[in-house]
Amino acid sequence: MAEAADIQGIGPSPARRWLRRTAALIIGAPLVATLLAGPAAPAAQAGGTGKAPTGSETVDVALNTLAPSAPVKGDTLTVSGTVTNRGKDAITQAVVDLRVGPKLDSRTEIDTAARRTGYVLGSDPAPIGGKYTVKFAKLSSGISQDFTLSVPVGKLGLGDDGVYQLGVSLTGQTSRVQYDQVLGIERTFLPWQEEERDSRTKVTYLWPLIASAHVTAETGTDDQQTPVFADDDLAAELAPGGRLEQLVSLGSQLPVTWVIDPDLLASVDAMTGNYRVKSGDTTVAGTNQAVAKQWLTALEAAVSDGKVVALPFADPDLASIAHRGKNVSGTLSHLQTATEVAGMTVQTILHVKPSTDFAWPVDGAIDPSVVDVATSAGAHKVIARSDSLQETGGLTYTPTAARPIGGGTTAVVADARLSTAFQGDMSKAGKSTLAVQKFLALTLALTEQDTDTERSIVVAPQRMPTVAQAQSMARALHGLDDGRWTQPLGLVDAAAAKPDADATTSVPGASQYPKKLRSQELPTQAFQDIKSTQVSLNNFQVILTQPERVVTPFGNALNRSMSTSWRGRPLEAQQYRDSVRGYLQDLVGEVQLISKSDVTLSGRSATIPVTVQNRLLQGVDHLVLRLKSENATRLKLNDGGAVAEQPIRIGPGHSQSVKFDAAANVNGQVQMTAQLYTEDGTPYGGAMTFTVKVSELTPTVLLVIAGGLLLLVLAGIRMYTHRKRANAGGAGGEDGEDGGEPEQPSDPTPDTGPESGEPSDSGEKVER
Repeated sequence: MAEAADIQGIGPSPARRWLRRTAALIIGAPLVATLLAGPAAPAAQAGGTGKAPTGSETVDVALNTLAPSAPVKGDTLTVSGTVTNRGKDAITQAVVDLRVGPKLDSRTEIDTAARRTGYVLGSDPAPIGGKYTVKFAKLSSGISQDFTLSVPVGKLGLGDDGVYQLGVSLTGQTSRVQYDQVLGIERTFLPWQEEERDSRTKVTYLWPLIASAHVTAETGTDDQQTPVFADDDLAAELAPGGRLEQLVSLGSQLPVTWVIDPDLLASVDAMTGNYRVKSGDTTVAGTNQAVAKQWLTALEAAVSDGKVVALPFADPDLASIAHRGKNVSGTLSHLQTATEVAGMTVQTILHVKPSTDFAWPVDGAIDPSVVDVATSAGAHKVIARSDSLQETGGLTYTPTAARPIGGGTTAVVADARLSTAFQGDMSKAGKSTLAVQKFLALTLALTEQDTDTERSIVVAPQRMPTVAQAQSMARALHGLDDGRWTQPLGLVDAAAAKPDADATTSVPGASQYPKKLRSQELPTQAFQDIKSTQVSLNNFQVILTQPERVVTPFGNALNRSMSTSWRGRPLEAQQYRDSVRGYLQDLVGEVQLISKSDVTLSGRSATIPVTVQNRLLQGVDHLVLRLKSENATRLKLNDGGAVAEQPIRIGPGHSQSVKFDAAANVNGQVQMTAQLYTEDGTPYGGAMTFTVKVSELTPTVLLVIAGGLLLLVLAGIRMYTHRKRANAGGAGGEDGEDGGEPEQPSDPTPDTGPESGEPSDSGEKVER
């Protein structure tokens, strides 16, 4: 009768058709149930282990394509896919066909239907049948077969606008059950909206361009400070087919708001020129300049419409800062710096002025401390998510995304269902198709909630979607191209939309923050490490004649140390922080005191030389060398005190020998300590100790005196002999000699030479 009516152009109502199908199923249910019960015992007796799928899960049905994804009147719906026999027995008389269920009236019903797996007699509709089937004479165990079904939309029995469940099933027989039974089924959703609605939902889709950190704190020693990358993995993401290339290529054809990490732009921009890549203990030249240039050119063209939001530099983990870092001094100042440089970086590279007024906590999860940190750097809008800022007022519809949460801050609440629609593995066509159809169904069901009010909905997907996830997202957005029930809207406009008066505006308490997300946060130790490195950097930069060569690259590296991208990678995060701190320590150590051997002083006054070496490729200044005598009674310095100081200024790659006047009072050994300080009195580097031996009559002086006495004795003997011979019998002369202090030898020469003009092999290796 239904087919006759279709031929005559008079289709039965969906309700009447559904009743006929259901009645037929109810009448046949007892017989089918009896037949199904029969073979169950033999199967158990056969020693079934439960490993082989049975019943309606014997066959795996995958829906690879469904086009059009949202058909209109006059279209032909084409469904293609694959059926795979997972059972032990071959299937004969297999038939693949479509089943159209009743209209689903809410998003909750859609969620419930999506969770269903096997076939349930009496709940699933009858197949369309007829010529709209695909038949296989035999489907052997473990074998897959492709299928394609094409059905005019008019044959689907769709009625009022809305979301319908669409099932694709395989019916067949096995050697154990020799009657037709449903051996596999897959369900999806079919949005049905014949014409453009008078009231459409405004949809804001965020398109994130975010990557993990690749640039180190090091640079080359040249004037351009060639950047050094930890690896060349970023190039693979930028190359054709790579994740970032696909995001730009796909996004350029979509009405989206670009959400960009400025660190990614800075890294790619650095790759367009000379750059180096770490390889063991050395670096090699990077070779992917062309790839980087091509990607930036494509991105600049894609964002020319100006819908760009810049996150703080390196996308800092706001929740980690709020929960574990804000009480570590200096942490919030890093966040402020990251926000300040964000807009300038994007504008300089992409030549478009971005909005910097948005903060995006991980997964949109917020609590009061996260909001406080998010707005501490100047942002007034926080991108939250509806599974965090949940509705408590019993609304029967999804409210507009924007809402005030106090203190002049607006929460832009992304829809959780839509935002998580493309998480997981989308590499298989079947999973991607199901995700696309559910996304479209949810948007249509949302629009139908309240047809009298236009609402603004925001979708904030995962931060770093895979290629397959990005492709699935793009397919879903293209399904909305004709604008029958939605229209695109930028994030800035969505944040400015009139809030729903009945929507929740209360930020959830700290106890409601998801435990899973909290467990992935950076530890407090991470922020203490960052603070320690910053203190060392502060002490280091004040002695440099070109501090900008280290301030910018190390500042960027410290921001990268707080990146959201470290979530789930605690070991890599620790290694990155250690590498930054270790490299800074290496640079600090390039300005040092040269160890010296013990010094012997002859006489009561002398000079003590101490050598300072600068192996950096820039000069150092504003240093003070302090020498201390541990026994000022025995050995005094300069004006008679225990401590003497002299300013230090050394050119790049040079050494300087500094001389201190010393005066000895008593013979013996004196411990001396040399230490460099910055001008504010902060110790720089390690102290150096050596011993000074004070001896008024040194062995050398005694030898000189002894030699003099011997000469006098010999001279006296000679004079005596001469006189005796010349004046025999006369009075002899009286020998004598004048005693006196030996003359003090000169001070020893310094133990180092003058300043050397030979540069050091190592120096600043920092990225600007």
